Amino acid sequence: MRPIEHRICPDVSNDELNALFAASWPAHEPTDFARQHAHSLAFVCAFDGEHLIGYVNLAWDGGIHAFLLDTTVHPAHRRRGVGRALVSRAAAVARERGMRWLHVDFEPHLAGFYRGAGFAPTEAGLMKLGG
Repeated sequence: MRPIEHRICPDVSNDELNALFAASWPAHEPTDFARQHAHSLAFVCAFDGEHLIGYVNLAWDGGIHAFLLDTTVHPAHRRRGVGRALVSRAAAVARERGMRWLHVDFEPHLAGFYRGAGFAPTEAGLMKLGG
């Protein structure tokens, strides 16, 4: 098995990212990732050779808070540490870029994953604004 390579803000196309998300999330609708990345602190991609197998976006508030969004690993590569390595690399990038806090929201079934990645439980709120 080849080592997985993690790249910060690589040149990846919408087609590559949408294919990863479609494989990972059955309800995924095509997205313009370039538009999202224009507002991101950074994003991290995982590659097996030249094949995109993982992704996480680092959004930020323009200050000292960063937010993990869209942590995704291709189903064929799950349970091998790819997701945890993506989150770890994203945290390192956030730290290197001056962030003091890293936030993440997740569904209850992902609590073990994020606790294992170093996140502490917090109280939070969520308001659905439409759709």
